[in-house]
Amino acid sequence: MKYTTTFLTRLEDMIAESDYTLRYEKGNFKSGHCLLRDQKIIVVNKFYTTEGKINAILEILKSVDLNTERFSEKSRRLYEELFQTETKS
Repeated sequence: MKYTTTFLTRLEDMIAESDYTLRYEKGNFKSGHCLLRDQKIIVVNKFYTTEGKINAILEILKSVDLNTERFSEKSRRLYEELFQTETKS
């Protein structure tokens, strides 16, 4: 997968269809992101490059369990593709 703004938009859309909210904020995050599980908010450092934002979102997606029932077909395919790739690596 190429780390482009289009790919970032697809990840953002997938998260928007889940129970979580994605926000870009300035902050002093050691890992570039912050996850507020109780409020289901994902905060990513807004000063990151596109690649940095994608890496932070992918790292979070590995650690949370998204409700895929509300996903569109396009988002469901992306989610499955991401995690099939992870298990093959």
